[in-house]
Amino acid sequence: MSLLGEPDAAQTIARADSAAGEVVLRRRGPHTELIVDGVFVMDTVDTSTELDLATLALTRHPRPRRVLIGGLGLGFTAQAVLADARVEHVTIAEIASPLIEWAEQGLLPAPGLTDPRLTLVPGDVGAVLSATAGEWDLILLDVDNGPGFLVREENAGLYTPAGLSSAVAGLAPGGVLAIWSSHRAPDLLAALESLGAGRPEEVVREVRREGRRFDYAVYLLSRR
Repeated sequence: MSLLGEPDAAQTIARADSAAGEVVLRRRGPHTELIVDGVFVMDTVDTSTELDLATLALTRHPRPRRVLIGGLGLGFTAQAVLADARVEHVTIAEIASPLIEWAEQGLLPAPGLTDPRLTLVPGDVGAVLSATAGEWDLILLDVDNGPGFLVREENAGLYTPAGLSSAVAGLAPGGVLAIWSSHRAPDLLAALESLGAGRPEEVVREVRREGRRFDYAVYLLSRR
C-alpha cells in the first residue's frame, strides 16, 4: 500500500505461484514486503492507512457484527477489525491463496490471524459478494492499490458502477462500504455518488516516507 523506497538487501521469506501471479513475501531490514506478480503491493514501513480502512468503517456502524474484507494483504486491516469486540464474524476473500497459507503458518506480520471469528476464503471477493447479498454490516475493499494502480487488470470491474452496485447490494441495511486507495480517486467518488445509495465520503490521509508526501484515501458509503 505504499511506494517502495531505495532497495536494500532483501531476504525472501516465502514464494509461491497463485491465480494473481507469483506472490513473494520478503524481509528488508526490520520490515516485511509483499510483491505480487512482480509489482510491489505493500510493506510494514507505515501501516496506518491499512488500520484506518478498518477503524473508519467501524466508527460509522453501531453494531458491526459481520464483516467482509476483500484482500488479506499483510493482515493489518483484519487485525484492526478483530480488535473490535462488537465483531462476531470476519470473512476475508483473497485471490492469492498462498497468503492464506502463510497467515495460517504465522508468516504474516500482523498478529491475531488465527482468531476463531476469522474465515479465510481463497478466491475473488466479487464471487463472495454475488453469493451473499444483504449479509454484511461492513464491506472493506483493499484490492490492489485502488482503481488507479491495479496489480490485476481483472479487478478494474470492482470500481465501475456495476461493481460498486454489487458491493452495496452485499450490505445489510445501514451497512458501510469502505474502499482503500493509494491516491485520491475523484472518478471513484463520482461513481459512488451515481449509485444513489447514500452520500459517499472521502477521507484523505497524508503519509510521509523517506522525505516524500503521499496522500492516501478511504472512500466510505453507508447504505440507507
